[in-house]
Amino acid sequence: MHDDRALVEARLKRVLEERIRPAVYPESVPLTVEAWTAPGEPVPVEEGLAATHEPVRVGDAWGAPWATTWFKVTGEVPAAWAGRTVEAVLDLGFDERMPGFQCEALVYTPAGEPLKAVNPRNQWVRVGESVAGGERVEWHLEAASNPVLLGDKPFRPTRLGDKDTAGSEPQYRLERMDLAVFDREVWELIADLEVLGELMEELPVEGGRRWEILRAVNRCLDAVDLQDVNGTAAAARSELAGVLSAPADASAHRISAVGHAHIDSAWLWPLRETVRKVARTTSNMTNLLETEEEFIFGMSQAQQFAWIKEHRPEVYAKVKKAVAEGRFVPAGGMWVESDTNMPGSEAMARQFVHGKRFFLDEFGIDNDEAWLPDTFGFAGGLPQIIKAAGSKWLLTQKISWSQINKFPHHTFNWEGIDGTRIFTHFPPVDTYNCSMLGREIAHAARNFKDKGVAKHSLAPTGWGDGGGGTTREMLAKARRMRDLEGSAQVVWEKPAEFFAKAEAEYPEPPVWVGELYLELHRATLTSQAKTKQGNRRSEHLLREAELWAATAAVRAGFPYPYADLDRIWKTVLLHQFHDILPGSSIAWVHREAEKTYAAVAAELNAIIAAAQGALAGSGSVELVFNAATHTRSGVAAGGAGAAVVTGSVALSPRGDGGFVLDNGLLRVEIDERGLVVSAYDIGAARETLAPGAAANLLQIHPDFPNMWDAWDVDEFYRNVVTDLTDVDSVRVTASEGDRVAVEVVRSFGSSRATQVLTLLAGEKRLDIETEVDWHETEKFLKAAFPLDVHADRYASETQFGHLYRPTHTNTSWEAAKFEACNHRFVHLEEPGFGVALVNDSTYGHDVTRTVRPSDSGTTTTVRLSLLRAPRFPDPETDQGLHRFRYALAPGASVVDAVREGYAINLPERRVTGAAPVSPLFTAASPAVTISAVKLADDGSGDVVVRVYESAGGRARTSLRVDLDTTSVVATDLLERPLPDAPPYAVRDGEVALSLRPFELVTLRFTR
Repeated sequence: MHDDRALVEARLKRVLEERIRPAVYPESVPLTVEAWTAPGEPVPVEEGLAATHEPVRVGDAWGAPWATTWFKVTGEVPAAWAGRTVEAVLDLGFDERMPGFQCEALVYTPAGEPLKAVNPRNQWVRVGESVAGGERVEWHLEAASNPVLLGDKPFRPTRLGDKDTAGSEPQYRLERMDLAVFDREVWELIADLEVLGELMEELPVEGGRRWEILRAVNRCLDAVDLQDVNGTAAAARSELAGVLSAPADASAHRISAVGHAHIDSAWLWPLRETVRKVARTTSNMTNLLETEEEFIFGMSQAQQFAWIKEHRPEVYAKVKKAVAEGRFVPAGGMWVESDTNMPGSEAMARQFVHGKRFFLDEFGIDNDEAWLPDTFGFAGGLPQIIKAAGSKWLLTQKISWSQINKFPHHTFNWEGIDGTRIFTHFPPVDTYNCSMLGREIAHAARNFKDKGVAKHSLAPTGWGDGGGGTTREMLAKARRMRDLEGSAQVVWEKPAEFFAKAEAEYPEPPVWVGELYLELHRATLTSQAKTKQGNRRSEHLLREAELWAATAAVRAGFPYPYADLDRIWKTVLLHQFHDILPGSSIAWVHREAEKTYAAVAAELNAIIAAAQGALAGSGSVELVFNAATHTRSGVAAGGAGAAVVTGSVALSPRGDGGFVLDNGLLRVEIDERGLVVSAYDIGAARETLAPGAAANLLQIHPDFPNMWDAWDVDEFYRNVVTDLTDVDSVRVTASEGDRVAVEVVRSFGSSRATQVLTLLAGEKRLDIETEVDWHETEKFLKAAFPLDVHADRYASETQFGHLYRPTHTNTSWEAAKFEACNHRFVHLEEPGFGVALVNDSTYGHDVTRTVRPSDSGTTTTVRLSLLRAPRFPDPETDQGLHRFRYALAPGASVVDAVREGYAINLPERRVTGAAPVSPLFTAASPAVTISAVKLADDGSGDVVVRVYESAGGRARTSLRVDLDTTSVVATDLLERPLPDAPPYAVRDGEVALSLRPFELVTLRFTR
């Protein structure tokens, strides 16, 4: 037989596109359309319904960027359509290639009841099956004219990302507003042909199955009368029945489809628009659940459920009903799908606390899985947090985006820094927006790396990013692939059902130890510095507010602000979403975030001041409140008292220009360029800096990645570097007995940097405050510290501990980590000597090593990433004034690094009062760190303390307890008693602790 494969395949494509698809709606009549544009921000539904509308026509332009237009559509079903299925087709000017990224609308009845949404892949509203004819229809569409920002030419700078700069040019034209007859038979024929045509293209040409399908498709197309598609669709379908009924092979891959709409809580749209996106998507999904019995839809992010509960209670009622029926599944148990690299220990824990508690309170559901398909890499502390929250599984997909190294597993145990293992799955379909395309299903089966020992994978199915969810077309295709020869088998299942099956079939999966590093989007550790600073500051203010409010509640009967802290935590957690904290959202999002963080800081500072005032009482004694984790200035951690300062600092001129600062512990030389050329540890008789090198060296690079501007920094940025050594001035600004400071001012490009280098009495640490008035474009600013330390690895703080990364690039896996994340410190060490670089708000950094020709010694250079200037999606990213604080701590151990990291983020507060305040809890071992002190969230008055081992070793020590308590129990993160925890008791005011490396323990004390 001649090879006519290409001929038949081309025939299928043309006939399907030009004749069969248009026949789904063989008859139509236009609707009458009127419109009203809301002034400013969206208005309540009742206002939109009652507004005075003006006539508009198909073809008219509408929708300024970010505006809301209320369309009123009316019409009458023709009497001749009696007995037929009728739908409205409402095309607002959609581009079907971009669901979730343009205009959308929620459709209401005249009474204000939401029916469903329309979007580029979901343009229909059902009038009825077997209509009587003559029915009057009226709907109101709340249409959002969100501009397209990531279009055919992505990553181009645009002012459309902020309503203040977007202008008023209409973005869309009405395309179609009709009532139409819906031909189910033609619609089913399309699904038949799509499934078989897409499957055919994935099958080997040498196999018989491909040719069987080809012949059946050819016969089907012969049976279609191109002038009467509707009349011949049934006959055409009968030609396909045989190939569609052939069962799958016994060895076929099994795919658990979960209906899904990965809705970014903010990204190329503001938070307020996400509220509406969630309402639109969930309306469509509850509508679909009513007619599709096998369908299961999963939605993560408790915040999004909370939004529709508050803003669209009618939609929420439908969601809650579907959840009770087990069809609409709250997934993941987190407040939002957050970034997991940058959130601090407590913030990462509270993502699960608030997310899981919402699902428990609202639905009685306690999730076993963490659901993070799109997060940009995963910190090594996360497995322990997942387990401590009472969960045991993790799903993500994003690691498949890595540019260099292909991850070796799809199902595996992920081991965190403390040894906790979490059963983890990466869907081999390699997308969290699966649309049931044949190539997607075939790719999942081919790509699955655990063949032979496992055969189950998961496919999140539905349009996401900007929402939309699963469509009836996807369900139709999945139905055909439930048991189809040549295809993987597809079945709709809940995430928990998939994980139970996958875990049962793979009892000893491979193990991956340490962080799950994404070899992409590394610049998200630096972009939008003010957002990152707002997050870091908020985390530490929350620590202080809880600590001092709890202490004041116990010591002075202070009213603990349960509701305020709960609300503020949720605000901070929302802004840790993986396109807000990473700095990859539009200007509008980050402009609002800056205002939100300022409001959070003001409210938390007021709580702290009130609590400290209650603790201090009336008096004239200056008390230092120490919220850090270790004693400083003679004041115990978690307590308050008079400061004790020991020693002094001397300042002298340096022979070649510049200054020498000396406090008896550390001698620092600053040269005439304002650079640190020596940091001598007097006690260790050891120079910290590499010979001939200068530290606190600002360096600037060109920064124009190949794509994903705000997200990416490509390694070639290092090819060109400019050392900023020209100086405007170097002068002494403080020379008191306990403090000396040198100010350095330098200009570069269109920008200016002012740095104040300070040495305090009694501290072996050089503090650096850097203010940058930044006006560069597509540049990357770093601060370099070349250290005379021979180390093949270094430590970066992460949640509840630290992890190690290599300083070398022996393998492609190591070379790929050329930009990485730390929290409060980076620490390097060779036997007998370590150095810490601590910071108050930066996350990105790099570490490199070279060997000096002069003495064959090793220079290990740590560079903090300070600022970038990408132009998409925010063309003004990071422009303006920024302030950073960081410090160099020579001779530091890891415990010292932990201490200094907390200290720089939790400055002392001075309050005038009557008497010292003793801490509620004191850890005897410096390696045991108190992460949180608070009252229990249930309002019982119980006191909760969370501790962790921070040095990476074992700790057998005690926790001093200074409060009247009747009992103590170990709990999970939700403060629920752990049934299998070792018993704890307070004896002589102490609780004995035995912690493994990086282990966290939460204790609840009953008062």
